[in-house]
Amino acid sequence: MPQRTESDPHGFKRRGVLFVLSSPSGAGKSTIARKLLGADNQLEMSVSYTTRAPRPGEKDGVDYHFTDLEGFRAMVANHEFLEWAHVFDHRYGTPKAQVDQILASGRDVLFDIDWQGAQQLFQLAGGDVVRVFILPPSLKVLRERLDKRATDTAEVIDRRMARAENEVSHWDGYDYVLVNDDVEECYSSVHTILNAERLKRSRQTGLIGFIRSLTKSG
Repeated sequence: MPQRTESDPHGFKRRGVLFVLSSPSGAGKSTIARKLLGADNQLEMSVSYTTRAPRPGEKDGVDYHFTDLEGFRAMVANHEFLEWAHVFDHRYGTPKAQVDQILASGRDVLFDIDWQGAQQLFQLAGGDVVRVFILPPSLKVLRERLDKRATDTAEVIDRRMARAENEVSHWDGYDYVLVNDDVEECYSSVHTILNAERLKRSRQTGLIGFIRSLTKSG
């Protein structure tokens, strides 16, 4: 019997969704990503590799795969990344093998990546990629959130704010753009987008067989 899920109520086989969340640092994408993962058992996080050091509370293999520059460069040379980018003196990359494994299990993949990674992923996977960009209500509010988070020095926060303006300029490279002035409402909108994209006709690969069976029976 085909497996029925909320996103596939008739048990049709469908292609997986590569669901990208991007935003300037502090705009809320990590919070929304955690809420999505906690509420949706058909979704799994892509865990990136990074050359930066772990922050307090971060776990290797859970938050990131932490590696050194030499190891990262070797993975690039071996074409082990779907996408990778150089951000704030560090490198971040999405491992192909993990994404393939998640899709093979019949689940969708969630990516917490920037506009560079989203662009590379779209060039590789095209229609299977859904890109959502989350904006802060204002740059003033974004600065306040970064200050309140208290995980970076004032110098790093200044750099993040300068980068934020550049990131916002790439908003038109996304399929959906949301303003996170209320995290619950923004999360609800993101989850609605994910479920709607799962139900797109173009992803329902088992639909043709079902239509043929209706035609024959009729």
